[in-house]
Order: sequence, then C-alpha cells, then structure tokens
Amino acid sequence: MEAKKTILKDCYILEPNVFGDQRGYFLESYNKKQFDALIGGDVNFIQDNESFSSKGVLRGLHFQSGEYAQAKLVRVTQGKVLDVAVDIRPHSQTFLKHISVELSSENKKQLYVPRGFAHGFIVLSDTAVFNYKVDNWYNKASEGGIIYDDETLNIDWVLKKDQLVISEKDKVLPTVKELFK
Repeated sequence: MEAKKTILKDCYILEPNVFGDQRGYFLESYNKKQFDALIGGDVNFIQDNESFSSKGVLRGLHFQSGEYAQAKLVRVTQGKVLDVAVDIRPHSQTFLKHISVELSSENKKQLYVPRGFAHGFIVLSDTAVFNYKVDNWYNKASEGGIIYDDETLNIDWVLKKDQLVISEKDKVLPTVKELFK
C-alpha cells in the first residue's frame, strides 16, 4: 500500500497494491501495522460501517466532536463517489481547507480522514456501496455538521443542485460562520 499526502495536514489518500490475473484480483484493504506506519500514528479502528446510496445522494458534511471525535478510513466497493474532507481543527495550518477525492470500485483508493475533520460524499454512479472504519463510538450528543453548500468552503459537488438527494437533517446544518462564531 502507498500513502499520498494531501494538502490537508494528517489526511492521506491510500492506494493498495492490487494483484490481478485471469481469475480477478486480490488486495489487502487494511493492515494495521502497515497503515500506522504509513500515516505515522496509531489508530485503533473499532467498527466497520457500510452505506448504499443512489446517484445524487449527498451525505454530509458530518463530524463527531469532543471525546467522541472519530477518525475514518473510507473506501467504495461498488460504484463511484466524490469524497470530501474538511479540516475543522481551529489551530490547524489547514483550518477550513478541504479536499475532494474520487473513490471508486475501479480505482480502489481509500481516504484516511483524521479526527477533527468534517466528512461527506456524493454518489456519482447509478449506485454506490460506501465502506468506512471508525476509531470511536458514535454518540448522538456529539454529532455535528456543516451545510453542504457553505459559501466559505465553496465545495464543487460536481452534480447540479437539482440532482442532489439530501436528508432533511443535512439540509438544515449550520454554516461555517454559525459554527465557528
């Protein structure tokens, strides 16, 4: 596996070694020892999650705060998404900067999103299966988010606004200005 630094401090794109032949392919999607060495840390993932979504579904931008903050290792096992990570650590050099990475079953890339980041994705294919590991338990009282179309962040979600499918909960998330008064 290879880790590529992004413009966001501590956030990495991971590309596994894929071994293919006439039967198909094999890859190692996660190896704790290798992963920790690549990112220069010690992350203890405790839960795997999966979501299935249709084209245009936008989930995010979400985060867990305080003692329930979560790091994520995300990948797509079917379809294609545009994955977005936003640094919301106030004292970070890359505070309020974001990256967008296409993750797909074809490119097999993964994104490591450290604690202190907001995260979201939009489905670009007809359907997508999105898998992610987290290093902390979910806590409803600690969940937060930023509205997907925040002007400060100016994220290009690729699809037109009338193509987006967004939950009622995500439509009323605060802006960056409201969150960081």
